[in-house]
Amino acid sequence: MKRTLIAALLPWLALTAQAEVQERLQEQYYDLQVASGEPLSLALDQASPIRQNGQIYHAYTRWRVQWNFWWREQRDGRCQIDLTRTQLHATITLPRLGGGDAQQRQRFEQYLGALREHELGHYRIGQAAAAEIDAALLATPEYPSCAEMQQQANQRANTILQRYAEQERQYDQQTGHGRSQGAWLTD
Repeated sequence: MKRTLIAALLPWLALTAQAEVQERLQEQYYDLQVASGEPLSLALDQASPIRQNGQIYHAYTRWRVQWNFWWREQRDGRCQIDLTRTQLHATITLPRLGGGDAQQRQRFEQYLGALREHELGHYRIGQAAAAEIDAALLATPEYPSCAEMQQQANQRANTILQRYAEQERQYDQQTGHGRSQGAWLTD
């Protein structure tokens, strides 16, 4: 009899407080043509499609976190989250060099490596945001109603998202948009 009871509870136990964070990172490129002797920074500024607030950037990382959660409602209406699925979708946009002489190509590859590392820092911020959101959703306490629980869980996740958006701005300020990490060209 005990085995039957345990076997009957296993599917329910498998759904208790489970989390799943899924990540998808893509890289996309824009083409950069440079003539021999042409300053790389000038060619990048002209080729870059990344423009924000009157500024030109040579690379950009866009990430977004989406979350879903499922809950269990008690007979008295109390509600608790049982399962979450959090997704991080990110795209890093980088330049791709065409043309140029050997010295330009070498300088570009060094710059691209530092630029990619800076952008991966943005991605890591997105990863941290997704993980914290997922953990916060799972830690959402039981509420008297499912409507209240949904509102509070989404509010918690959005508050975390805002904090990480601010962290991204601080990351760019602290690194000079990658300058202190070697993502800087002087021609």
